Amino acid sequence: MSELITAELVDLGLSADTKEAAARSLAERMLALGRVTDLDGFLADVAAREAQMPTGLDGGIGIPHCRSAHVTEPTLAFGRSAGRIDFGAPDGPADLIFLIAAPAGADSDHLTILSSLARQLMDPAFTDALRAVADAEAAAALVRGDVTPEEVARPEPEAPEPSSRMSTPFRIVAVTSCPTGIAHTYMAAEALEQAARTAGVELAVETQGSAGFTKLDPKAIAAADGVILAHDVEVRDRDRFAGKPSVDVGVKAGINRPAELIAELREKAALAPAAAAQAPMDTAAGTGDGFVTRLRAWLMTGVSYMVPFVAAGGLLIALAFAVGGYQINKAPSVAEHFVWTESASWAALFFQTGGAAFAFLVPVLAGYIAYGMADRPGLVPGFVGGSIALTVNAGFLGGLIAGLLAGGVVTAVQRVRIPPVLRGIMPVVVIPLISSAVVGFLMFLVVGKPVASLQKALTDWLSGLSGANAVVLGVVLGLMMCFDLGGPLNKCAYAFAVGGLADPNEGSLKVMAAVMAAGMVPPLAMALATTVRGRLFTKAERENGKAAWVLGASFITEGAIPFAAADPLRVIPSAMAGGAVTGALSMAFGCTLRAPHGGAFVIPLIGAPLLYLVAIAAGTAVTAASVVLLKGLNRPTPQPVAQEEIPVAA
Repeated sequence: MSELITAELVDLGLSADTKEAAARSLAERMLALGRVTDLDGFLADVAAREAQMPTGLDGGIGIPHCRSAHVTEPTLAFGRSAGRIDFGAPDGPADLIFLIAAPAGADSDHLTILSSLARQLMDPAFTDALRAVADAEAAAALVRGDVTPEEVARPEPEAPEPSSRMSTPFRIVAVTSCPTGIAHTYMAAEALEQAARTAGVELAVETQGSAGFTKLDPKAIAAADGVILAHDVEVRDRDRFAGKPSVDVGVKAGINRPAELIAELREKAALAPAAAAQAPMDTAAGTGDGFVTRLRAWLMTGVSYMVPFVAAGGLLIALAFAVGGYQINKAPSVAEHFVWTESASWAALFFQTGGAAFAFLVPVLAGYIAYGMADRPGLVPGFVGGSIALTVNAGFLGGLIAGLLAGGVVTAVQRVRIPPVLRGIMPVVVIPLISSAVVGFLMFLVVGKPVASLQKALTDWLSGLSGANAVVLGVVLGLMMCFDLGGPLNKCAYAFAVGGLADPNEGSLKVMAAVMAAGMVPPLAMALATTVRGRLFTKAERENGKAAWVLGASFITEGAIPFAAADPLRVIPSAMAGGAVTGALSMAFGCTLRAPHGGAFVIPLIGAPLLYLVAIAAGTAVTAASVVLLKGLNRPTPQPVAQEEIPVAA
């Protein structure tokens, strides 16, 4: 039988804020090790036991437990929460949470685990050691009894705490977000949590991801000594952190140098705590003070909200072509003609639904660029401006301009002094009315026609791409896709390609093919490199390499981020070289693509599919060979990297 608890079953930075979320987080670790076979079924059994009687104990302890048919062997998982979670204990919420799982009918195992743990929890030295332990392996050894509480050393903080805080740990709240809200968002959170544990500080992170987000507890914000904002899009509800010392950086900094950010924040709080408390944060600033940096954040906010429409609409259109052929775009409306038994009708349904989703691309882009600049008041004029951009045929470029105009107009209106009697109707009447009228005037009569002409010229240029021009564009797109592995440059190249699909022609379809092919190269190359020269990589990187095969095949460029974060000077140039080769070959071969996503799974929708695979294979080989060569010449010291499973990205 496996050990009752291992390092993989320990979470020293448990970020859940309810007992249900805590149980799920710990149960997911059991599921990953095969100790639980059905996550939802097991959690239902935990909830049923919790409903009988609270499982909180005095001293800040929670011990949710149950017997379940979905458990394969007796297992104990441990989580330590900085925010504290209510398990119904008389003396308040818990920060030490133990999830106990026993197979159905295993009463003796269940009771043995409970009684043994209960005896340990009666020892203050044991609970103190659990609160002080710095790494998961030591915590697991402590619970197993392999080490004594006296052998667990309390980690030393990296910097002296202010004298007013000597009796309590330094507390930080953080927000992480990236354009897609998937990969970088959670990797930055994990990196910050690991660095906080090492530094001996308390950290609560709010991940503003694509699946929504749970806001930080207002009490945690009030008690925090400082704030870390690691983001490439505007932080939502930023006003909550007014008056706190802050470090405001891009999301990549949160991944690559979390310990430096924590140290910088501690210095700010130590040098001028009183002044910092009196100086509200600059709520208008983005990821830095420069206009170019703020502009990038605004644009990435729009792109981040547009990407789900791209994925849904594009894949539905691709499915329609696969089922009904490329002539399905001429089918009559399914509202007027639909035959349940005809595949052509289903194909038409997919195509027209996907087309409806695609129709939102430009308005959503414009609306959320304006939202990034001016918050909620920017949405109405942004959407209006984006819709007008479509009306005057200004396309994707027109949407970008409309969003910036809308955000600028709203910001200007908000700065005008108004009588107090009008303030109540400003957000719902005055600002939408004035800003929409101004944006409409500018888009219809001033900006729209010139941008439409530029858009047409760009479309005609793409349509006429051939020979050397096409190859050069393929090289540029390949470099952009592989430079930051899902970051702003990657998203700019992807957005450029997707914009062409709204009004497809031969040139824009070639661009889409080159962009997706280049984006598949980095993770595939890392998977290949870890396979052929595994000794050059750490154990964690070799495990990531196995997952990178699937991520690369699925066009998830972020699958290469763990490798790039550990060794950027070797991995990123190698990835760019392979991406440039693939982009150039895809354009030279004349490959086309009508789907904006899907990777190898939409190969049937690709023009010249065999040559397309040759282009991907060539780029993958170039990147893998470069990485192996560079690592072999001067192998770097392996560094720990924040890990996560990345489900989807562009």
